[in-house]
Amino acid sequence: MVSRSRLKSFLTGIALYAMAAAMVGYFGVNAYTGKYGLNARQELDQEIISLTSELERLKQERAKGEQQVSLLRSERVDPDMLDERVRYQLDYVNPADLVRVLPPR
Repeated sequence: MVSRSRLKSFLTGIALYAMAAAMVGYFGVNAYTGKYGLNARQELDQEIISLTSELERLKQERAKGEQQVSLLRSERVDPDMLDERVRYQLDYVNPADLVRVLPPR
């Protein structure tokens, strides 16, 4: 009888240590590969870098567009810009102009 209770207490201790090790392993793996783990943080950092560069490109594009729009304001119309936009909108070409047709991309 004494040997069974010792065996039972020994197996209970082993089982508790095994469960604790399994839980630590589970949380350790999730800390590395989980939704908020180390790998996810690295991927988020890369995405932040790419989106920041795209934001800078879009800011430059917007500034260029705002500059072109400012040239078409009614207070001071730039004649060259107005001529360019009218020709583009109406598909008009002056007979004295040299036209170069580019193949589509």
